[in-house]
Amino acid sequence: MRRILGGVIAACVLCAALAAAQDTPPGVIDRLTGTLKKIKDSGVVRLGYRENSLPFSFLDDAKRPVGYSIDLCNAIVEEVTDELGGAELRVVYLVVTPETRFALLQAGDIDRECGSTTANLERRKLVAFSPVMFITGTKLLVRKDSPIRSWRDLRGKTVAVTRGTTNAAAIQSLSDKQHLGVVFVTGGDHKETFELFTSGKADALANDEVLIYSMLAETRARAQFRLVGDFLSYDPYAIAYRQDDAPFATVVERTFRRLAESRELVLTYEKWFTKRLPSGIRLDLPISPQLEESFRGLGLPE
Repeated sequence: MRRILGGVIAACVLCAALAAAQDTPPGVIDRLTGTLKKIKDSGVVRLGYRENSLPFSFLDDAKRPVGYSIDLCNAIVEEVTDELGGAELRVVYLVVTPETRFALLQAGDIDRECGSTTANLERRKLVAFSPVMFITGTKLLVRKDSPIRSWRDLRGKTVAVTRGTTNAAAIQSLSDKQHLGVVFVTGGDHKETFELFTSGKADALANDEVLIYSMLAETRARAQFRLVGDFLSYDPYAIAYRQDDAPFATVVERTFRRLAESRELVLTYEKWFTKRLPSGIRLDLPISPQLEESFRGLGLPE
């Protein structure tokens, strides 16, 4: 267990943590504030999860939250436990949707959102984010016999999107700028949106490529559909937590650096993206050069 330093040394290091969270060594925060104090006082860590964002956050056959993001969030819980001197903590999972995730985080109902959330400048006004854990972007999914080849063919068409997502915002912005007159049908989560599209209520579906790929693999329906066009947005995923909490940011950053330096970050990625999932399917998505470079910036060995 990491030593907990006391007295003047702890106070001095705490000041340094506020200025440069990433350089703070473990176990030095004595005067707890923010999320760490909340967790210490309650003995509970509350994690927001998504029910159908495979392979990031979803329910297995036993209805337990599992996935890439869940594993990373649990690694942060381990780091929090060490930071609090080995305190016994209970993890509570609460379901969130793209519409509710940030409000629940800001209200303190959850301490982290462990899903498939894009970390962009607009959202950084609402919440803070961990280092990037995945990189994807918005793509269009259409039926195999569809005449749609790119966004240019969406004029007057109906597109299915998930409310509260960057995909919905990207297509809406594109439609407005190009005067496409796109008609939108919306789902509350990705599964509902996918069903709107596959049931014939939309000509196309707009979602992050990795989530589309996962849904097609899960439903074994890839032969019936095809991805078309270029990426319509850039979406780096990260774990969200409350703003203005430097001590907790230190713990999150330290967790990712530890996982990168030990290569556990890559092993966790491979567990969910290249190996067989609990349902028996395999996504076969090797780590991209862009994401690997991001991991190297955290300390991943060459």
